[in-house]
Amino acid sequence: MISFVALGRSLNGSTGYARHRRLRATWLVAPLLAAVPLQPARAADDVPPSAATVTVLKATKSCFSDVVDVFGILIPREEVAVRPDRPGLKVAEVMVDAGQTVTAKQTLAKLNLPEGGSTLVQAPVAGLVGSSTAIVGAVASGKGEALFSIITGNEFDLVAQVPTRDLSRLKVDQPATIKLVGAGDIDGKVRRVAATVEPNTQLGQVFIAVDAKKFLLVNSPGRALIKTGESCGISVPLTAILYSSAGTIIQVVRRDRIETRRVETGLMSGGNVEIRDGLAEGDTVVARAGALVREGDPVRPIPAETN
Repeated sequence: MISFVALGRSLNGSTGYARHRRLRATWLVAPLLAAVPLQPARAADDVPPSAATVTVLKATKSCFSDVVDVFGILIPREEVAVRPDRPGLKVAEVMVDAGQTVTAKQTLAKLNLPEGGSTLVQAPVAGLVGSSTAIVGAVASGKGEALFSIITGNEFDLVAQVPTRDLSRLKVDQPATIKLVGAGDIDGKVRRVAATVEPNTQLGQVFIAVDAKKFLLVNSPGRALIKTGESCGISVPLTAILYSSAGTIIQVVRRDRIETRRVETGLMSGGNVEIRDGLAEGDTVVARAGALVREGDPVRPIPAETN
C-alpha cells in the first residue's frame, strides 16, 4: 500500500528540484545578458519610411536695397538751337549731318536770300550735332523749328516718369544704376526731382545725371534703378514663401517634422526676400514650399546644393 505521506514528500521534493534548476539557470544567464550592449528603444517620433523628402536650407542674414524702378529717355543737359537771324530764307546747301562733331564757327549750311545772294549758318559753339531739319529747298525761319541742335559737352540726363507713390521717396544725390540700349550699365545719381505731377497721368519727373565716358545716343530709351535705402535682415528664397488665407507662411523643419511659421516680409532682391519677423538666423527652411506637406508631417530633409 502506497503511503500518501511518502507520495507527497516525493512530489514536493521533485517540485523543489525543478525550481532549483530554474534559479540556477537564471544565475548563469544573467552575467551573459549584462555583457551584451542594450539597443536604444526606437523613439516614438522616428521618421517613418513613407515620410516625404524635402530640400532645405538655412536662413541667413543679408542686406536688401530699397529701389525705385523708372523708365525714361536720354537727353543732353546742354543743347544749343541754331536758326537763321531773319525769316524767308531757303536752304541752298547742307554741310553737316546729325551725329557729326563740329567746331565753333564751322559752316553748317548755306541759305539763299530773297533779294538774291546767300548767307552762311555757322555753329555758335563746338559740340555734337544732335539733330538737323535742314533740307535743300526748305524755308528756314528764325522763330520756327531749329535747323540744327548742337550738344555741348558730354553731360546727359535720363528724364524718367515716376508714379506719385514713389516720388516722395526720391532725393537729390541718390545713386542709380542706368541701363541703356547698346551701352550696358552706367552709374548715375538723382540730379533733380520735379515738384509737381502731370494731372492726367499722375506721373512726376526725375532727372538722373548719367556718368557717361562713352558715346551715347540722344533720345535712347533707358531704365534706372534708384537706390533709396537699405535694410539688413533674414533672407530666404522667394520659393520658400507661401501665401494663404492665414497670411504669409514659411515651412520650417524641426526634429524632422514640419512647422508652419507666419512671417512678415520686407524688401526683395535677386530672387530672395527679407523676413522681418517670424524667422531666426539658422532656422532650417523648406526651400520650395508647397501643399505636399503640412503642419506636423514627418519629412526627410536634404540640404540644398549651394554654389
